[in-house]
Amino acid sequence: MLPAIPNSPDALLTREATAAALTAAGYPIAAKTLAGKATRGGGPPYGVFAGRALYRWGAALDWAQNHLALPPAPGTADAETRA
Repeated sequence: MLPAIPNSPDALLTREATAAALTAAGYPIAAKTLAGKATRGGGPPYGVFAGRALYRWGAALDWAQNHLALPPAPGTADAETRA
């Protein structure tokens, strides 16, 4: 069974649930990676409640989308210049 992707951008998720939801949304990441980024910086914003990190789903998804690195696809104009 695949983990559910939250319907609301305001849903609060644990680190493990955030990693599972991001992975299900196409951004594979482990909870340990999020923990490392929380320590070193560079991860999605989170808050702490009762000693547990909580991520707002919308902010975590925005973070993942903004960190997507794809190589530029060659355009048709590039193919014509090489021919």
